[in-house]
Amino acid sequence: MAFSFFKKSKQEPKKEETTHSGPHYYDLKVKSIINETKDAITIVFEQPSGKNIGYKSGQFLTLIANVQGKEVRRAYSLCSSPFVDEDLAVTVKRVEQGLMSNWLPDNLKEGQTLKVMEPMGQFTTEYDVKGKRHIVMFSGGSGITPMISIIKSILSQEPDSIVSLIYCNRDIDSIIFRDELDKWQTKYEGRLHVIHVLDNAPMNWQGYSGLLNHEMLVKLFERVPNWGIDKTTYLMCGPEGMMKNVETLLDVHKIPKEKIFKESFVQGILDKKEEKPAATGDVKAREVTIRYDGQEYKVQVEPNNTILQSALDQGIDLPYSCQSGLCTACRGKALSGQVKLDEEEGLSQSERAEGYVLTCVGHPLTDDVVIEIG
Repeated sequence: MAFSFFKKSKQEPKKEETTHSGPHYYDLKVKSIINETKDAITIVFEQPSGKNIGYKSGQFLTLIANVQGKEVRRAYSLCSSPFVDEDLAVTVKRVEQGLMSNWLPDNLKEGQTLKVMEPMGQFTTEYDVKGKRHIVMFSGGSGITPMISIIKSILSQEPDSIVSLIYCNRDIDSIIFRDELDKWQTKYEGRLHVIHVLDNAPMNWQGYSGLLNHEMLVKLFERVPNWGIDKTTYLMCGPEGMMKNVETLLDVHKIPKEKIFKESFVQGILDKKEEKPAATGDVKAREVTIRYDGQEYKVQVEPNNTILQSALDQGIDLPYSCQSGLCTACRGKALSGQVKLDEEEGLSQSERAEGYVLTCVGHPLTDDVVIEIG
């Protein structure tokens, strides 16, 4: 039987409430805050009364808060599984100079409510009780967040599937979900294989230590069960350097590109890019037509501004989250005209070919740009 492995879908997953094409917002109550490590917390949200929020493992929530007098939005992957967990949960790791990532652990309390945008993202898969596949995961630091959600879903929903996780961290105290991973390895013995790699290992450490370079990856690859290309999918989420090393190794092993999927994290990126350089090329002030939620808007976009920011400045409440061109919450389709993107990481090659653009990093190159969102 053929399965839909992890892929960028052109359709958002079905939600409990879909009364219009725009994003849905919720005020969620914080049920508990769990200290995972000294610099990472898990925020557990209660489901809304009467109607649960539907989501898929691998998706993210956009948290919205007033920080230093302005509205700030950041995307955080869900670490909960819709098949296993009653509540919604995201994990937040502190980032140096991170606006939201530091505000949340310093200010958020149990019992408070936080505004969130509905779950989004395409780092997902469908599950089948008859499925039989091997998911090989490469994760670093907080990149474990979507992986733990997927792990719980795979193990609970597909009895014949297995997961191999290679998880890199700075030291033993920075391993997020360490106890939970141990618990799931015991519960599903033989189906979940976790290999820890530490930059700075303690004296009695029996595992791998040092940076995840090509030589280490070759050794690790030998420990991963070989189920064959047809039944194996490779996932990665973590620092860009780590993911590039993994991609190089998989290329050496001639793993097809369609079997490799990665999630680029967005939290902290905005905070480290206080000022984006103005787009170059044929960018100049132009009017863009935006069709959204049954309405049509005319937006004047200046050369040093993005399409999204120009629309927000005019009071048009378009969907967005990371503002870095990675999460795709702001994705729309250019029905006409040409749009320059500062960052294309969030879109697949096929999506770009079909005219999809990201308004948060988009600039009009022609006078006839029409973008449909939703």
